[in-house]
Amino acid sequence: SGLRRFGGLVKPMPYSERVFLTELFNAAVSAADPKTALSCFLPVKPKGRTVVIGAGKGAAQLAAAFEELWEGPLSGVVVTRYGFTAPCQHIKVLEASHPVPDAAGLVASAALFEAVRDLGPDDLVVALICGGGSSLLPAPVVGLSLDDEIALNKALLASGAPISAMNIIRQQISQIKGGQLARAAAPAKVVSLIVSDVPGDDPAQVASGPTVGGANGPADALAAIRTYDIKLPSNIQRFIESLPHTSHEAAQLAGNEVHIIASASKSLEAAAKVAAAHGIPAVILSDAIEGEAREIAKMHAAIAAQIADSDRPFSAPVVVLSGGETTVTLVGPGGRGGRNTELYYRLLAKLKVEKTFMRSRLTQMVLTVLKIMPARSVMARAVQKCVVLVRIPPTPCLAMTHGRRFCLLMRCLSVDQLGQMLMTSGRFILHPTRYDLP
Repeated sequence: SGLRRFGGLVKPMPYSERVFLTELFNAAVSAADPKTALSCFLPVKPKGRTVVIGAGKGAAQLAAAFEELWEGPLSGVVVTRYGFTAPCQHIKVLEASHPVPDAAGLVASAALFEAVRDLGPDDLVVALICGGGSSLLPAPVVGLSLDDEIALNKALLASGAPISAMNIIRQQISQIKGGQLARAAAPAKVVSLIVSDVPGDDPAQVASGPTVGGANGPADALAAIRTYDIKLPSNIQRFIESLPHTSHEAAQLAGNEVHIIASASKSLEAAAKVAAAHGIPAVILSDAIEGEAREIAKMHAAIAAQIADSDRPFSAPVVVLSGGETTVTLVGPGGRGGRNTELYYRLLAKLKVEKTFMRSRLTQMVLTVLKIMPARSVMARAVQKCVVLVRIPPTPCLAMTHGRRFCLLMRCLSVDQLGQMLMTSGRFILHPTRYDLP
């Protein structure tokens, strides 16, 4: 929470607190650093070949880090999103489209299958899997096309369904998801090193589990379609309904290994440790929050406002941390940004409202200030454009921030002149503290 309790009001965050929050952010990111994460999970060297495969928005960085850490010959191929590549010496890096598949993804899927073809029991396959792999690895089943998989992805992205439901449905029409890439690598051992971006850290859900078999089959996919009222293209709906009620669980072959090397949980814990080192308590609401981004934003804003106003459910100062996978239900043509951007701006908008009208006492004081001023005065109009924060004891004061017109006035008026404009009643004075806000 970037809000701090200050005499009953929310005080703008000083620069030192921004540095502190940046430290928390950096700690969370560092916990998912590819080299750091991989170093603890390097597999035993095989007698035969070492082949690296991978998919996801961070697959190239994982591949580059693995090359640095691995002592011995290796080869392989990974696929990442356009523009997310990293230099590798022995592992080929391909690029494809995300979040909607394209023809380059078909080429990448074929390249991964080729990389694990004709391996023996003494060979090792290292699978570097992270978020984004679902769309980067299109491989539609016989009878469906790339256009069908593109149409499916668009329908899922617009549905607002959680990522777990999306991936169960994706697995039903794919030749690579749901552990089928691991099955193609047999009899070689497959070690999956996974950076989880899904609530609950189910490895079968990350990138729809190309090397990890899951227990979900067509019946689960159909249940998800009904639950979230997902409107699929009719031919895909009919195809899933025609499938036998089995799962890809058998693809999780005996002897394979699966490791979650980084996740939201690990990153949140790292940030909490940094906060504790500074003597500030941290609470982790959850690492598995799901739901509409706008609703999750409202929930976080309400918690922050309650802490600032009444020390509930946690006493300030406190750092509130959370993670998960939100969704956005599209009601028209898609705009720019993703679910994190949606949550961020919804949170900012809600916090502005909370800071202005946090509790009835604060609202009454704001209205009192407005009543004191002539209704048509320039300052009254400026106040109406501002976020107004009022503190009663020990000295009545008024602090105004954020309003564009107020900022323009401040360039023209000295603090004394501004104070005189407010001093239509001796009960209010301008607080001399200067706030530097973003």
